[in-house]
Amino acid sequence: MAKMRKLFSAAMAAVMAMSLTACGSSAQSAGTAQASSAEAASSSESAGSSSAASSDQKFTVGICQLVQHEALDAATKGFKDVLTETYGDRVTFDEQNASGDPATCSTIVNTFASNGVDLILANATPSLQAAASATSDIPILGTAVTEYGEALGIDGFDGTVGKNISGTSDLAPLDQQAAMFDELLPDAKKIGILYCSAEHNSVYQGQKVKEALEESGHTVQIYTFADSNDVAQVTQTACGENDALYIPTDNTAASCTGAINNVAQPAGIPIITGEEGLAKGCGIATLSISYYELGRTTGEMAVKILNGEADIKEMPVEYYANPVKKYNKTICDALGVTVPDEYEAIEE
Repeated sequence: MAKMRKLFSAAMAAVMAMSLTACGSSAQSAGTAQASSAEAASSSESAGSSSAASSDQKFTVGICQLVQHEALDAATKGFKDVLTETYGDRVTFDEQNASGDPATCSTIVNTFASNGVDLILANATPSLQAAASATSDIPILGTAVTEYGEALGIDGFDGTVGKNISGTSDLAPLDQQAAMFDELLPDAKKIGILYCSAEHNSVYQGQKVKEALEESGHTVQIYTFADSNDVAQVTQTACGENDALYIPTDNTAASCTGAINNVAQPAGIPIITGEEGLAKGCGIATLSISYYELGRTTGEMAVKILNGEADIKEMPVEYYANPVKKYNKTICDALGVTVPDEYEAIEE
């Protein structure tokens, strides 16, 4: 019996020892898990802090602008003003102009990619297309781009490009632009649409306005030029065959407004345009957006990206909300066009 008690006591001692060991092990595991959780939380906080811009962080922003003209210049200025107001001398701009040559856009943005800039502003469609081909890593914001789906070959574009691209659009309501012909030129039945065939967004706008004009009973013919060398000749042909012309937001046309006006105004042919810079140079009126404000909106998007406050993949393209009807008083007076009261005069 004594022997049995000894055996029982030994067994109980072993069980208690095992229980204590197990409890010690569980406590150690729990402690390790808590330490790991704390470490993970600390790492997560560190990662969050590193994604936001610190107060002394510096940025280099590459700007590729297709060509120098009033609208694109204003968009670039608005963009730079916002970043300069936000970062002061902590932001450096590498600003390049392609002088209207899409191949030069490619050279410019490839250099930006090689230099590892923090963000690229692609001002106008060819700049955006070149930047999209140059890098899939560096954030790219477009501005003065009319239709991103058309520019980037995205079927069923839903407003968000995804990947490393977003930006702002200069698309004004095209049906409202088409309706301006009936408001200002009720006797004009034959309308010519004039643009550069190399500019995808011009092709898109031209087709949409053609459809709207045809629905309202106009006869419409499209005329295209390949580059600035044949603008005057194509304009002359279009003026000889129509009562009025429409020019969309076309960068080549915008750089050649003098040549267009020198043909159209003496021929007595009024032109309605897709943006104010064109109207100021050769048109009677436009449904106008502010390219400076468009650039500022793009700059605000850039700040969110650089500060780590937004993921460009999830940022939808933004549009100008309140276009304004404007007219060119000088050309309207010269052609005898009567303008309704709601139109604002373009500043000389």
